[in-house]
Amino acid sequence: MEPIINRVEESDIEVYNLDALWDNKPIAELDIEPFLVEGLILREKEFRQHVKGHDWNQYADQHVAVFCSADAIVPTWAYMLLATKLEDIAASVAVGTKEDLVRDHFVRALEAEDWSVYQDRIVVVKGCGGKVVPTNAYLLATQKLQAVARKLMYGEPCSSVPLWRKAKSKASQSATSAKKAVKPALPAGLQTFGSET
Repeated sequence: MEPIINRVEESDIEVYNLDALWDNKPIAELDIEPFLVEGLILREKEFRQHVKGHDWNQYADQHVAVFCSADAIVPTWAYMLLATKLEDIAASVAVGTKEDLVRDHFVRALEAEDWSVYQDRIVVVKGCGGKVVPTNAYLLATQKLQAVARKLMYGEPCSSVPLWRKAKSKASQSATSAKKAVKPALPAGLQTFGSET
């Protein structure tokens, strides 16, 4: 019996897995509303007292989404002050919801990637993974890969949806057109109609 050959592994297809960019650390939400006077007004003195008395260690090694559930005007410096308290404690900090934090995380991770490893390669962006990867990350990865890859697909190497292929260069298109334009030579002794004098 012949051994089973995995043709996918032997091909030059590269799989790009967006799930690998997420560190699986928990996400905590920090609502500013309790730091406000009557849950509506930010007064600097009271706000700083709440910040000073808050247990920041509860966010250790977590991603923290900072938001305000109250319809209040929160100055930028307030978010900045909270960020200083979470430095060296939280895994990351973002303003907004959990979804905003995840989106920010993937944007930063994708910007930091070395895309040159996919130069002129066939790339399958892995699908059907975890639920944490936002759609925006797939779009950004597509743009980054189009700048370097030869062909782009979505799904799994054994079952993928083709998305994009790099256009052939004008030089190779001209060479292909020239080959098609050359008429084959007739065998010796044959003459074409109207060639007799």
